[in-house]
Amino acid sequence: KININSPNIEQIKKIAKISNSIIIEYSIVFNQELFIWAIKPTGEIEFRRSNLSNYWQQDNLSLDDIVVKALDSIAGDGEPPTQQFNGAWTYLRLQQLYDILIDPITDLLPNSSYANIIFIPQGSLFLVPFPALQDRNGKYLIEKHTVLTAPSIQALELTYEQLHGVKGLLKDVLVVGNPTMPTIVRQSGQAPQQLKPLPKSEEEAIAIAELWETQAITGAIATKVRILEQMPKAKIIHFATHGLLDDIKGLGIPGAIALAPFESDNGFLTAGELLQLKLNAELVVLSVCSTGQGRITGDGVIGLSRSFIATGVPSIIVSLWEVGDRSTKLLMIELYKKLQKNIDKAQALRQAMLFTKETYQSPKRWAAFTLIGESTNLLMKS
Repeated sequence: KININSPNIEQIKKIAKISNSIIIEYSIVFNQELFIWAIKPTGEIEFRRSNLSNYWQQDNLSLDDIVVKALDSIAGDGEPPTQQFNGAWTYLRLQQLYDILIDPITDLLPNSSYANIIFIPQGSLFLVPFPALQDRNGKYLIEKHTVLTAPSIQALELTYEQLHGVKGLLKDVLVVGNPTMPTIVRQSGQAPQQLKPLPKSEEEAIAIAELWETQAITGAIATKVRILEQMPKAKIIHFATHGLLDDIKGLGIPGAIALAPFESDNGFLTAGELLQLKLNAELVVLSVCSTGQGRITGDGVIGLSRSFIATGVPSIIVSLWEVGDRSTKLLMIELYKKLQKNIDKAQALRQAMLFTKETYQSPKRWAAFTLIGESTNLLMKS
């Protein structure tokens, strides 16, 4: 457990300054209004509000409903890259979210696309694909700005401290892809079913490992015991496998990463088990489906991402929905190429998204991933 006291105004200003980013914090007020605070690196704080009542009165939609419908419409846009993207409903929902979340603060956002914007959402807003929000001119937010998220102001301070506590001595890069899949009981009374193999994720892992001049761990050797032994020694940890939202061991914390079963171990590394670890990695990438989701609380999503922060990891990249293996492979390889050029993590993710968007027009294929925590890139300095 980590005890964090609520910060005062001066501490909040300090956090904005040390992060060198504009921090945008949201608060939903009885589904009638959205309060928005913008804290600039200079310490200046601006307050805006967004009226939600019109959506309720005209379309009988709450903000939660709009977020869910946006995610549902994105999930339906699974066309191959050779076909024209025609997601009219997707555009509508993404533009509605832009009008609510971004339009009231557009004059406060930085002019430079290299300046970071850190969004601190509330409730269902943790599931918003901020990079894919679209203005009325058809521009996605990621085309104009570099964005990342954080569970809270306090978490930003914590991840900053964790990043600068990294000793710079670790050299290992741990890349796991397409382990021999474990089995799971989907419904009570049913026979266990093996999760579907992910051959493209194995290709992704092998390609990323080659970039870092290491070997990907795949197949039957990617057991939980082996991976747990190597995780504390790694500066980067990359998982390209299945992710589950279920609390499969009843520990009260949803989320699990699928690894190869071995003897009596079922192969699932759960969010609850992660909390028992102390990691030294600067970056964890969960290139698996829906790893940014979990049980939503007043101060964020409890799941895999929160568990990794608790282990000492300052930067985590997770997905908000089920991602395509081909587009994800393209995006992830480009992400690491940018990181190896000492590009800021959030900017590296942004450029990888824009690169992937050139091939896959639908935001389903390039906008699922989000960076949580610290953006500074120290990976090449160790």
